[in-house]
Amino acid sequence: MYNIAVIGAGTMGNGIAHVFAQHGFSVRLTDLNEIQLEKAMSAISKNLDRQVQKGLLSAGEKGDALLRIQPVLKLKEGVEGADLIIEAVAENESVKLQIFRELDELTAPGAILATNTSSISITKIASVTKRPGQVIGMHFMNPVPLMKLVEVINGFATTPKVTEKIIELTGQLDKIPCVVNDYPGFIANRILMPMINEAIISLQEGVASIESIDTIMKLGMAHPMGPLQLADFIGLDVCLAILKVLYEGFGNPKYAPAGVLVNMVASGNLGIKSGEGFYNYKNGSKELVVSDRFRMP
Repeated sequence: MYNIAVIGAGTMGNGIAHVFAQHGFSVRLTDLNEIQLEKAMSAISKNLDRQVQKGLLSAGEKGDALLRIQPVLKLKEGVEGADLIIEAVAENESVKLQIFRELDELTAPGAILATNTSSISITKIASVTKRPGQVIGMHFMNPVPLMKLVEVINGFATTPKVTEKIIELTGQLDKIPCVVNDYPGFIANRILMPMINEAIISLQEGVASIESIDTIMKLGMAHPMGPLQLADFIGLDVCLAILKVLYEGFGNPKYAPAGVLVNMVASGNLGIKSGEGFYNYKNGSKELVVSDRFRMP
């Protein structure tokens, strides 16, 4: 049985800890912020409650899953004895590189080091360790308990044995692994982010309103939510960071972030996380309300 360590107790980290614990794995969830850890455990409990209410889990299974998660405040304690460590901190290259330098020193020689990055090079992350063959990407989708896909990203040096282990583990989580190679944006975001960016450019150029753009993509392309709503859900700062990786990685102007996106991030309008993006979420309404800055006169 694998012992799992998850680094970072934000939305993605707590979701990853949730699914591993739900499927019988012992998990240590590490974050340097005690309040964030408390929020993470509360979020996991609430999400497990939803599964119980839907008949997907029993109350006993929920309790067992929570008992398998140990919140930890120190990195060394969090990763000690772990077979698989999954880093799920903010999408910041320098932060991730530093964490992997530390993980390389703190973990057992045979441990696999995985990152949940959505765009940063696995090969570059692996290069700061003495075990590049044991570094791999495990890109879970948000919300982790619901989304079936895990994008498994091989770095240049990732060994086939490590890839096979991650594919096997992903299957044990009742998720579907899709293996890709290490190029900017991988597959999910290489295709998704230009679509979101084009939707923002269309808005910027006055081609259509927010409502029309999102409705066309929902009704015409059978997308569960429109690209502008999805951008708010992902976080506009995250979208911008990924587009910058694509733009710099390929040197192709088609990936250049829309000016409106750059300005929104600079002004702190980041989507759901800040209460306002293309839509306004501050009133708590379940109905989408277009942000005042985008309302047509």
